[in-house]
Amino acid sequence: QVQLAESGGGLVQPGGSLRLSCAASGSTFKSDVMGWYRQAPGKQRELVATATSGNSANYADSVKDRFTISRDNAKNTVYLQMNGLKPEDTAVYYCNLRRLWGEMYWGQGTQVTVSS
Repeated sequence: QVQLAESGGGLVQPGGSLRLSCAASGSTFKSDVMGWYRQAPGKQRELVATATSGNSANYADSVKDRFTISRDNAKNTVYLQMNGLKPEDTAVYYCNLRRLWGEMYWGQGTQVTVSS
């Protein structure tokens, strides 16, 4: 079992920055992929970014060049640095951990609101 604890959401003006953190506790493996998804009101949950333990990253086209995902393996923590935030980035952001065999775990979600 894995527990994921997110932090760092909030209200920010357009063009601003936020940093999300997600700490994993419990049974983790080097092969786990950690990442972030988001869900806006009335929309499906979508991938934002994922990272392997070697910090090989994958991004949604909508956030490339604005968001950066990174992992601190010693702390079992994944970060999402979000710069140049836009109103369309407003959503609940969920931390995700995916096992090599497909099993997935989710955090409780943290609200990010981009508004003037």
